[in-house]
Amino acid sequence: MVRFLAAPVRVRVPATSANLGPGFDALGLALGLHDEVSARISGVGIRVTVSGEGEGELPTDHDHLIVRCMLATFDRLGDRPDGLELACHNNIPQARGLGSSSAAIVAGILAARALVPDGARRMPDSEVLELASEIEGHPDNVAPCLLGGLTIAWIEDGRARAARLEPDAGIRPTVVIPTDQGLTAHARAALPAEVPHRDAALNAGRSALLIHALTGAPELLMPATEDRLHQGYRAPAMPETAELVRRFREAGMPAVVSGAGPSVLVFGTAEEITKSEIPVTSGWRVMPLDVDARGAVVGVDLQHAERDPVAAGRAS
Repeated sequence: MVRFLAAPVRVRVPATSANLGPGFDALGLALGLHDEVSARISGVGIRVTVSGEGEGELPTDHDHLIVRCMLATFDRLGDRPDGLELACHNNIPQARGLGSSSAAIVAGILAARALVPDGARRMPDSEVLELASEIEGHPDNVAPCLLGGLTIAWIEDGRARAARLEPDAGIRPTVVIPTDQGLTAHARAALPAEVPHRDAALNAGRSALLIHALTGAPELLMPATEDRLHQGYRAPAMPETAELVRRFREAGMPAVVSGAGPSVLVFGTAEEITKSEIPVTSGWRVMPLDVDARGAVVGVDLQHAERDPVAAGRAS
């Protein structure tokens, strides 16, 4: 028997940047840019309102990704409510390589879990990660969204796993975001089935070095962000992104494609980008961001709750 919380729940989820250069499908960083979702059980049917990024474009019914993830979570918890009301305020740009879909997936799973009073017991965080990875297709973005900070994600015996690390206080990410969107499926289609052994060996070494650089030696970020597995193969599909990455790196600034692109992640401040005199055209915006240390945060309106809720995600 599943009971549902009468109170609305709130979930805040961070943007993420995956791969980080050589850490293809493994490394991810949570960024201080957030989507916020308020969800409550209603009478009958689904009602979704969207403001901010994606307003007027995203579905407002059963097809909304958050709704689909909530329903999948309710199914795992044992039962679905008759109706849902969601209010989504989005700050994460859609389809730009900043983890907007992962944020929606994590928000949906955690919102549904929080609406079941013993949801955290029925579905611990390890199972949240597994379901999120299953829906997304890989864990590299959902892991930092859920856990915050720097994460290493992998699949073991068919199950998603992740380890969280604390980034060095000197890490200063800035994202350079284009007006045009990109599609992860198209970016993956550009990758070859096989790569030279020397390139795989280089990336293995650079990935290890990148973890060291991000957690205690930022001065090594330039060599640590060298990649030969995916960025070069994707460059023809997003030449402006590839050109920006090249110019930043030539200017001595560690830069990589953010996720599958087309955004660029630069380890440096907006002031440093300005001083580099690299022209960023009007079709792009420069956004300095903090590293998000908390990951997904869940809160419940206790004034309307029947009982104290079981902790879900990280308490607000």
